[in-house]
Amino acid sequence: MPCPHFDVKIIQRSKRQSAVASAAYQSGERLFSEYDQKQKYYSHKSEIVHTEIMLPPHAPPEYADRNTLWNAAEAIEKQWNSQLARRFVLAIPRELPRSQYADLIRDYCREFFVSKGMIADYAIHDKGDGNPHAHILLTMRAMDETGKWLPKSRKVYDLDENGERIRLASGRWKSHKEDTVDWNDQKYAEIWRQGWADTANRYLEAIGSPERLDLRSYARQGIDKIPTVHMGPAVSQLEKKGIQTNIGNLNRDIKAANSLMQSIRQMVRSLKGWLSGLKEKKAALLEALEQAKEPTIPELLSRYLDMRSEERTGWTSKGKLKGTVGDFNKVMEALDFLRQKEISTVESLDAYLDEASAQAVSIREEIRPMEKRVKEIDRLLFHIGNFEANKPVHVKYAAIRWKKPKEKFAADHKEELDAYNAALRYFKVHLDGAKYSTKKLAGEQAQLSENIASKTEALTAVQEDVKILRDVRHWLNQVLPSEQYRQTAEPGKKPSIQQAVKGREQRIREEQAEKRQTPRRQQKQDMEL
Repeated sequence: MPCPHFDVKIIQRSKRQSAVASAAYQSGERLFSEYDQKQKYYSHKSEIVHTEIMLPPHAPPEYADRNTLWNAAEAIEKQWNSQLARRFVLAIPRELPRSQYADLIRDYCREFFVSKGMIADYAIHDKGDGNPHAHILLTMRAMDETGKWLPKSRKVYDLDENGERIRLASGRWKSHKEDTVDWNDQKYAEIWRQGWADTANRYLEAIGSPERLDLRSYARQGIDKIPTVHMGPAVSQLEKKGIQTNIGNLNRDIKAANSLMQSIRQMVRSLKGWLSGLKEKKAALLEALEQAKEPTIPELLSRYLDMRSEERTGWTSKGKLKGTVGDFNKVMEALDFLRQKEISTVESLDAYLDEASAQAVSIREEIRPMEKRVKEIDRLLFHIGNFEANKPVHVKYAAIRWKKPKEKFAADHKEELDAYNAALRYFKVHLDGAKYSTKKLAGEQAQLSENIASKTEALTAVQEDVKILRDVRHWLNQVLPSEQYRQTAEPGKKPSIQQAVKGREQRIREEQAEKRQTPRRQQKQDMEL
């Protein structure tokens, strides 16, 4: 199945980000930033298989040069918190041949970005590890017909019910800002996501692949499955080295629970389908033989043991004993389970399957909020760790009063300050001024993990029960194969279960008698000769 990774972010100067640096990273080129007078270079050219800049018709041709384009895009932005570029990271379906990667990204950019007036700078990365992906940088401002950057917004005066301007107490006219283009509208997030899925699926269909890309969440797709947590590069590297992490352990628990649920659903569906067919046969049998007594499941299993015993005619005594004991132990274990669950008829077996399926769903619903809370605690502990580790650096930064030394300190300690500020933003949204206790959070997380493990064991128990019923179905099918129904029935009618059993037993006896007669016939023919 194609990887549904689709990430969109804004390159922001307030976060000390640079459009030139982003372009250098994705293209592998050595670029010079005129804004901070620093060279930007990232040495990973081996994974870059294609780069390209796509210009709309009115864009200056010199913007086909990457260094010129992104320095111009940054130069027009004067504010400390300006938005410099929009960045996409897309997973390319690995089912496509590498020769089609560039055409796929080019078609997508042309239809959804370049046609709207944006400049698209994209690069395709592929290490050959099954994770081909594309980076796309888009300009944030529109251009006029001469290729000049246009303002992002314009002032619009508010009007009263008579269409007149509204004067404020300060003497100024009341006004507000409006975007000159709607590229920041939230609707485009969904449009671009769906557009990427449609474009990729056209290419998959063209090569005859049955796979399709779907970027909707599991909930929107109607799939009862918990998504795993994004691990990020740091956690991924630790896991590759064999070092277990909280996020890695949580993902393993989630995958185990999802696998259990899928296994249970498949077995229940198979058994329910078999029971449905068995019920139809039973209804026809009852209609044909109103007074006939339907054998119970234990009776049919007993006949299965008799059938297996007759099939061992000609075996050695030791082989017969070993086979009989093996079958007997397995069937007795199943019968003991059936007695415990009070399952003796097809109806009771069907009812128990409904109960098992409902129990599995109920357990999964109980696990879901616990897994969500574990994710929240893990993320909170991550930010708490960053906050406490980098607080001394922030205190030193806040104590510096002079502008240039403060800027130099901020540049030298960018990662620490960024992590500290990210933690503050996270606290503001998720703690809302409340105090935290690392010890209590870790204790809650440990307790939740134990509860999840306990619930997962309960799911495993349900799975084992359903496996036993699957074995029972196999044994009953040996006693009542579909071919035997046809052989023992009257023309135009379905046979009863008793007829099916008698027909199979008669066929076995005839085959055994034929085997016993064969040596005698051969001996008689030899005497005649």
